[in-house]
Amino acid sequence: MAKKSLQRIEDFYLDNGYKGDGLRKALLKDDEYQGLLKERKLKLARKFPLTKAEERKYVMATDADYEILSKVNRLEKSNLSKEEKELVRLIRTQLELDWRKWLIKELDRLLEKHGKS
Repeated sequence: MAKKSLQRIEDFYLDNGYKGDGLRKALLKDDEYQGLLKERKLKLARKFPLTKAEERKYVMATDADYEILSKVNRLEKSNLSKEEKELVRLIRTQLELDWRKWLIKELDRLLEKHGKS
């Protein structure tokens, strides 16, 4: 039997109604997911070292996650406009397990701003 991917395992839980903290807890208890995640993190950590805070906060399951965080960190050291800072902050939230909550929060903010809540 072929190994499952991290995404397939997460999708299984999402399809079964898990989200937010419930999803995080289910994935923490899933031995197959944790084994794949540990294997993946070890491989990628050699390529892109993380701070302890980043290790705790972000899932970092794919090469793209590491590439995004690396670029976000580089951009945050630049002289960004207010709008660019907000965009980079939103992009950073997409590395979190429950990334959808930040999109909903931003959409709600825009709807309220434009009187369509």
